[in-house]
Amino acid sequence: QVRLVESGGGLVQPGGSLRLSCAASGGFFRVRRMAWYRQAPGKQRELVADISSGGVTTNYADSVKGRFTISRDNAKNTAYLQMNSLKPEDTAVYYCNTYPVDSVYWGQGTQVTVSS
Repeated sequence: QVRLVESGGGLVQPGGSLRLSCAASGGFFRVRRMAWYRQAPGKQRELVADISSGGVTTNYADSVKGRFTISRDNAKNTAYLQMNSLKPEDTAVYYCNTYPVDSVYWGQGTQVTVSS
């Protein structure tokens, strides 16, 4: 069964950091471009960052550029999102999926709350 399980979210103060993880089961991970998405309350889900299958090429939304770093470890079938200098507007549920999105891979997400 193909699954993506996100973890690492939590409550953090503005300016703080979190590292999210996305553990994949199934053989698709190593050959697919992966991405992190987020959905804030009352807003549509948006693309945050994506990374090529080999980890060489990355892209970021303008809102997170310079603060977030996407990476992956294909030996561990895991993708990561390092989030620094967090802002209240980064508060959202964060999901990983392939890029482009494949609906069968949506997991539960992990909640990130940035608040003092």
